Amino acid sequence: MSRSRKKHAICGMTTSRSEKKDKKFANQKERRKVKFILENVLKAENSLEEAETVIMPKKDEIIDIWSMAKDGKQYIDKKSKWYKKAIRK
Repeated sequence: MSRSRKKHAICGMTTSRSEKKDKKFANQKERRKVKFILENVLKAENSLEEAETVIMPKKDEIIDIWSMAKDGKQYIDKKSKWYKKAIRK
């Protein structure tokens, strides 16, 4: 495995290795809001037609993706001095 390389030189915009904590927090928040809607809003609705019109929240509405640890990804050009480092696993 010492000679294995990535196919594409893509890395995060910042020095953060992972967004795992941010994604975990966002998923917990989303599940909490969906659970609240299912328990309170849908129980109050009498008919199924009215219950189907309730809009569930999306993860993008709950948490701002730009406030996470990494601000997206970037491609490293082959001419760049960082290319060899970015291509390593």
